[in-house]
Amino acid sequence: MNTFNTISEFIGHFHPVLVHLPIGILLIAVLFYFLSFNEKYKTLRTSIAVALFWGMLSAVVSCISGFLLSQSGNYDQAIVSKHQWLGIATAVVSVATYFLHNKNSNHLKWAMPVMALSIIITGHLGGTLTHGEGYLTESFSKKEDSKIIMKPIADIQQAVVYSDIVQPVLQSGCYSCHGPNKQKGKLRLDEPSFIDKGGKTGKSIVPGNISESEIIKRISLPIDNEDHMPPKQKPQLSAAQIELLNWWVLSGADYHKKVAELKQPEKIKPVLASLQAGGQKDFTILSDVPEKPTAPAPESILNELRNLDVAVNAVAKNSNYLSVNFVAVDSVTDKQLRLIKQLDKEIIWLKLGSIKISDTVLAAVGRLANLTRLHLNGTNINDKGLLYLKNLTRLQYLNLSGTNVTAEGIANLERLKNLKQLYLYHSNTTAASFTKIKSLFPGVLIDTGGYTVRFLATDTMLVKPTTVKQ
Repeated sequence: MNTFNTISEFIGHFHPVLVHLPIGILLIAVLFYFLSFNEKYKTLRTSIAVALFWGMLSAVVSCISGFLLSQSGNYDQAIVSKHQWLGIATAVVSVATYFLHNKNSNHLKWAMPVMALSIIITGHLGGTLTHGEGYLTESFSKKEDSKIIMKPIADIQQAVVYSDIVQPVLQSGCYSCHGPNKQKGKLRLDEPSFIDKGGKTGKSIVPGNISESEIIKRISLPIDNEDHMPPKQKPQLSAAQIELLNWWVLSGADYHKKVAELKQPEKIKPVLASLQAGGQKDFTILSDVPEKPTAPAPESILNELRNLDVAVNAVAKNSNYLSVNFVAVDSVTDKQLRLIKQLDKEIIWLKLGSIKISDTVLAAVGRLANLTRLHLNGTNINDKGLLYLKNLTRLQYLNLSGTNVTAEGIANLERLKNLKQLYLYHSNTTAASFTKIKSLFPGVLIDTGGYTVRFLATDTMLVKPTTVKQ
């Protein structure tokens, strides 16, 4: 971009500020004019000329700044054209009204209402450009009519990923700035062709590459970053919506494939399940790394655990919170347990799946106050063992699949108000007890299994011997 374009765009950005001057000043002039016919307000006549003069000048300056802003291409050109010409007409009418007033012309009584009407219509079109169609009348319509709600999807595996899942997310979070009425950064996201085209800063989507996809980069920035999208004053995308967009882009950003045709990583499965169960309001994506930082754990303890075949890693870059995984062992030894107890503040994710665990181990786990994820799938835990977990009030994820727990034992965990995901498939919970469990944990995604996996033509191939004719 050359220097001239940079300066003109900079000046154009002042248009939303400058445009309010002629609106206010000229409408005051009109008000004073008609009030002055009343003997009580005749002293206002001396102010009319001053208001018309400064209103006329500010109208001309607003036209210039508005023209420069229109060159950015960030707005619907059809509406811009109407707004632009009406703005110029308003400026011309204001100049004419000023001179008619100075000449005490009888035509002033017609010029004043014409000027007021042109200001109102031009302002309405400006509001449409900034806020979208129906901005002035939206308060008279039902609020739910303007809100984008993702309805439950009866068979999530047969849903078309783009039209049924991705497009509603873009519509709710992106269309106000990148839709048919407004295209900030020359970017439209309401149709596949526009998404592929990208905007002023380059490609909005690079299939299979989220690090090069401008949309993903922008929505992943901290909210206080000036490049973060949506802008912080607008409704933000949820963690689940961001996860869905990430998954779609990594899967190739195809506009026609169904969910069943794409690979489904473990972290996207609960989101898809919640879409099928109850729509967008039930999205369940964990945000389970505490905002408050913790001191780093002693390196000697971490190394000692690793030497005992326990996987210990930071949950995120530049975080001192830990993920501990016993995947390579058959049971927890006393030495391992002693070391775990010394990390009671740092451990927030713990995997004890498919190993033998004792009540002593569960008692120690129950004292990990910051624990947010706990995997006990495939272990020998029962209802008695669940009692040790009832004080893990920060727990968000609990996997009890393949265990002997029942609905009666799970009822003891009712105090876990932060729980978001509970996995119970292949446990001793029954279909009859599922209603009770749901009532105890409203809003929790409870996974009891029972899926039907659809096979595609590409999944398997039956090879038959070829019959050779003699």
